[in-house]
Amino acid sequence: MRIHPGGSAPAPRFSFLALALAFAAHAVLPARGVAREYLTPKEIERMQDTQEIDRRIKILVEAAALRLKTAEERLNGKESEPGDPLEFYSVEEMLEAYYEILRSVMLNLDGAVQKPRVEPSRIAAALRTLKDGAEKQQKSLAILKRMAEEKRNEPLWNLVGRALEVASGARDGAESGLTQYKEAEPRQKRKKGGGEQPPTAS
Repeated sequence: MRIHPGGSAPAPRFSFLALALAFAAHAVLPARGVAREYLTPKEIERMQDTQEIDRRIKILVEAAALRLKTAEERLNGKESEPGDPLEFYSVEEMLEAYYEILRSVMLNLDGAVQKPRVEPSRIAAALRTLKDGAEKQQKSLAILKRMAEEKRNEPLWNLVGRALEVASGARDGAESGLTQYKEAEPRQKRKKGGGEQPPTAS
């Protein structure tokens, strides 16, 4: 394998285009659109101050999880504390924001993959964060779906169903990407070591 100047291996050609297409096919934006900014001012500030793709994805995945946690608390009758950045968001708006946050995750990852200077290890870390986060979020969404059924809230049930499809697509896309980046990292290490080494057990 040819090594780029600086010793880093070329990143595998993995794009989130297929995932984005599945995302668009299964999750149509609500007719009214997102009523407000889907990230809080603090989250926006953190994103602006962060350039590394793995850290950016971590911020976004945490933001997505917070929307689901807060939505569940709201449905259980727990109101946000005064001054909470999500205080004036409805449950429906938080689910719409969840969609937009995962959309931002995919745009960030796709942009990083297209940049040859981004370290494959950072993309792999970002993919692992997305995969693990999406798996946890699927469990949270299953709880929200049951609560929507119990409350016979069809609009909310539909939003949760869409969010579940999005989370499933994100998890599958991250898992697919990891198969390529996990293969790239050992080859990079073997080349740096000056010779072929036996593969380690995974």
